[in-house]
Amino acid sequence: MQSIAAAVAALNEKTAVRLVEEALAAGESSLSIVRVAEEGMRKVGERYERQDIFLSGLIMAGEIFRSIMELAQPGLENEMVGNASGRVLLGTVSGDIHDIGKNMAALAYRTFGFTVEDLGVNVPTPRFLDAAKAFRPDIVGLSGLLFVAFTAMRDVVTLFKDHAGELEKAPVIIIGGGTIDQNIAGYVGADYWTTDAMEGVRICQRVMEKGQPASLSQG
Repeated sequence: MQSIAAAVAALNEKTAVRLVEEALAAGESSLSIVRVAEEGMRKVGERYERQDIFLSGLIMAGEIFRSIMELAQPGLENEMVGNASGRVLLGTVSGDIHDIGKNMAALAYRTFGFTVEDLGVNVPTPRFLDAAKAFRPDIVGLSGLLFVAFTAMRDVVTLFKDHAGELEKAPVIIIGGGTIDQNIAGYVGADYWTTDAMEGVRICQRVMEKGQPASLSQG
């Protein structure tokens, strides 16, 4: 399984796909396979920050992850119960340009039938509200990795609360990123938090099935 993560990190698509096919044939969990692929994607992000690879490498990594998701999808549908779909607005908040986690989340949500609008990276705080008015999302996903992102996330949450009357409905807000935890979620005022794209899918499914969240949760 760790060889899958290594192949993704090395941007070796043929090897990664072969290893995934072998793992599925051997009875490995589709969810476990996607999670080790996510681990490889995080290593790709680290390589990009070290300038070992460039934008073309990030694009290639995204295609590798997409191929793995396609292979894993039949098993994922059995492992991740829940067919509820909805509308998700995503973006990396102002001051942060990290997008690997956001991109993985967008692909995972779309795979499970969610309609996703991705605002990109370094999104100005007012842009989230403007997009929510037009898109009418059930869920807003805020992504960020840097410390400055936490304040930006809080600003977005505050903006949504201050302008709740201008929205058709108040969306559930999920924050995500490799450095997110319960304390940061509390500081931001988010409804849910996660560091895992597939756990994000589970959260979105539960939100759509049960309605508004009762408390902060990783899942």
